[in-house]
Amino acid sequence: MTGILSALRGPRRTIALGAVLTILAIGGTFLLDPYRNFQLATIAATFCVAAGLTLLIGHSGQLSLGHAALMATGGYGYALTVNALTEAGVGSVLRFVIGMLAGIAAAGMLGLLLGLAAARLQGPYLAGVTLALVIAVPAAATVFSSILRGDQGIQIPYDGVPEPLRDLIAVEQWQAWVAVLVAGVVVTWLAVLGGGSFGLRMRAVRDDETAARLNGVAAARVKVTAFVVSASAAGAGGAVICFVTQSVSPGAYTLAFSLLLVVAVVLGGLGSIGGAAIGSALVVLLPWAIGAATAALPVPADLAQRLAGNLPVLVFGALLIVTMLVRPGGLASLRRRIRRSSDAAASEPEPVLPTTTRKR
Repeated sequence: MTGILSALRGPRRTIALGAVLTILAIGGTFLLDPYRNFQLATIAATFCVAAGLTLLIGHSGQLSLGHAALMATGGYGYALTVNALTEAGVGSVLRFVIGMLAGIAAAGMLGLLLGLAAARLQGPYLAGVTLALVIAVPAAATVFSSILRGDQGIQIPYDGVPEPLRDLIAVEQWQAWVAVLVAGVVVTWLAVLGGGSFGLRMRAVRDDETAARLNGVAAARVKVTAFVVSASAAGAGGAVICFVTQSVSPGAYTLAFSLLLVVAVVLGGLGSIGGAAIGSALVVLLPWAIGAATAALPVPADLAQRLAGNLPVLVFGALLIVTMLVRPGGLASLRRRIRRSSDAAASEPEPVLPTTTRKR
C-alpha cells in the first residue's frame, strides 16, 4: 500500500491517501464503545469545519471569527430539508443526501455574501463582520421562530441503522461511519484544492495582493471563492452534527465555540490539514478529559460548577500561549521537524575512519 501511494503524484495521491485514511477510520469504529464512536463522529464533523477554516486563514490570509454561524446555517438547512422530505415520504438515504447538499448550499450562499465583503475588507474589519454574524445567530432564530423554532431549535426524524447492518453495528457506530465518510470526502476535496493551482493563487494573494494582481491573478475572485469553499465545508460539518444529534439549535453555536475553532486551527497549525485534525480532536476530547479529571478529584460542588465552563477555556488559552512561544507553526510542525531530522540523519555520510600503517 505504501509503495502504491509513493508511486502516485498530485491529486491522485491525495485522493488515494484520503480514501485509505477514511477506510482505516471506519474500521477503527469496531474497536470503540458507543460513546467513543459518538465522540469520533463529533470530531469528524468538527474536522470538516477546521479544515475549511485553516484553508481560509492559512492559505488565503482571511480571518473569520464566525464559522460557528456557517455551521449553524448548514445544520438548519439540513434539518429544514429533511423534515420537508419526510413529510413528502422520501426514503432515508435519499433524504440524507439531499439534506446534506441543501445544508452545504445554504452555508455556501452565506459564505458568498461574506466573500463579497471580504473582497473589500481586510484585517479587523473583516473579522468584525464575521464576529457580528455569529452574534446574530440567536437573534435570527428568535425573529424567525415560526421556521427556526427559537431557542428550542428544530428536531429531525430518527435515522437508525440501515436494515442490512442492524445486526452488525449499533446506531452510534453507524453515525460515526457517516460522519467519517462525509469528512473524508470534504477534507480530501479541500486538500486537492489547497495543493493545486487554486492553492497557489490563494497563497499569492495572501503574500502580496498587489504583486498577484500584476501577475494576472484575480484577487477578489480568489478571496470570494476561498470563503465559499470554506463556508461549504463548515456547512457540511453542521449538517453532520445535526444528523448525529438529531437536532439543531442556536445554543450549540455560540461565540465561544466560534473562537474555539480559530484557536484549534492555530494550535494545530495554520494551513495544515493534519493540524486541523489535531485541533478538532482537542476541541472535542480536551473538555471531556478536563471534566472527567475534575469529577474524579475531591473538589467542592460549587467550585466544580464554576470550573466546568471556565477551566477548558483557561487550558486552551494556556496551550495557545505555550504553542506560540515554543512552536509558532503549531503542533503539526513537530511532525515536519522530526521528518527533516530523520532525512538529514539518513543523508549524512558515514564517517571515514583513518587508516594506519604498521612499521615493519
